[in-house]
Amino acid sequence: MSVRQDVLRVAQAARDASRQLAKTRATTKNAALLGMAEGLEKGRKHLKHENEKDLAAARHKGLSAALIDRLTLSDKVIDSMAGGLREVAALPDPVGEITGMWRRPNGLLVGRQRIPLGVIGIIYEARPNVTADAAGLCLKSGNGVVLRGGSEAIFSNIAVAGILTEAAERYGIPGGAIGMVQTTDRQAVDELLKLDDYIDVIIPRGGEELIRKVVQTSRIPVIKHYKGVCHVFVDESADHDMARSIILNAKTQRPGVCNAAETLLVHRSVAAEWLPTTAAVLIEQGVELRGCPETKRLVPGVKEAVDDDWYAEYLDLILAIRVVADIDEAIAHIERYGSLHTESIVTRDVANARRFIDEVNSSCVFVNASTRFSDGFELGLGAEIGISTTKLHAFGPMGLLELTTTKFIGFGDGQIRS
Repeated sequence: MSVRQDVLRVAQAARDASRQLAKTRATTKNAALLGMAEGLEKGRKHLKHENEKDLAAARHKGLSAALIDRLTLSDKVIDSMAGGLREVAALPDPVGEITGMWRRPNGLLVGRQRIPLGVIGIIYEARPNVTADAAGLCLKSGNGVVLRGGSEAIFSNIAVAGILTEAAERYGIPGGAIGMVQTTDRQAVDELLKLDDYIDVIIPRGGEELIRKVVQTSRIPVIKHYKGVCHVFVDESADHDMARSIILNAKTQRPGVCNAAETLLVHRSVAAEWLPTTAAVLIEQGVELRGCPETKRLVPGVKEAVDDDWYAEYLDLILAIRVVADIDEAIAHIERYGSLHTESIVTRDVANARRFIDEVNSSCVFVNASTRFSDGFELGLGAEIGISTTKLHAFGPMGLLELTTTKFIGFGDGQIRS
């Protein structure tokens, strides 16, 4: 079978399954999700065995520590995948929900009803947990899904998808609802992006190069999950210990993920007192600092930041630091260099907190909290299919509601248009 035929077969099966899945009752979907979660836990040994094949290849290729971290199916990650599926099962089913009804002057009762998008194509790199999150969210929202993971996670993805599919089918979910393209041939992505008769939307998750390629070549509408250039702004009234704790968490807890902080902005009035101590702690944690001239003056030995650093998504233990005059300069910096992902202000000034919330136009904006909370699970969505940095039709972490659309419905008693 050629690559094209293989991809087409998976997409056709997902399309056929989606028609049945759209009519499947919530009780059936929830039972399947719980069975899928149990399957992951029982299959832990198999998952880790297959994952080790990918990890061995990654180490042989010399992939970065951050990428290997994203690739690893640890017990914690497997537990999180299973927990995410259970969270999704516990959420209300959006399919069929009436979002509003109103009566027209002619007596016609009009409303809107939630329906699935249809078939969703997910193209992603290096994160086998995405396989479980995407499959669970698509199943609950009544969508078929076509998964195409990166070659670096091929064994892990096949193992996860196999367990999920087997469990789902035991509970009456139609075969093909969770489809995986199992070839590592790069042609598969090109073929997938041509299948606008079978796939309704494409969601790419990965590096900038992948997303640009998908956007430029796809015949199918694309929801971009672009890079995360996330900022933390330490305002002049910030609690110093809180600010230090937040930036340490935002930068060092998992530096290889899109909601990790990449740029620290510090109000000039607190920079001399707060920045040297905080920089020392960051350096102790292995963070390379790149700073503006004022940062370099306050923290000797910091590497000079160039313009590209303000645009950079490092996905590593590297942090750019700029001292700013005030909140206006901080907001202007974010507007110029940000990627509409996630920003946070640390402040005790209520007016500045409100300004930051109102004027910063990113998909997630926090006050006195780490950027790492920009996550579907942490925000109560159960899981996420990704974080959209475009505003049509979803913005920010995408959960069940973002995987549906609405159709108009009308109830009359013989009305005709004059």
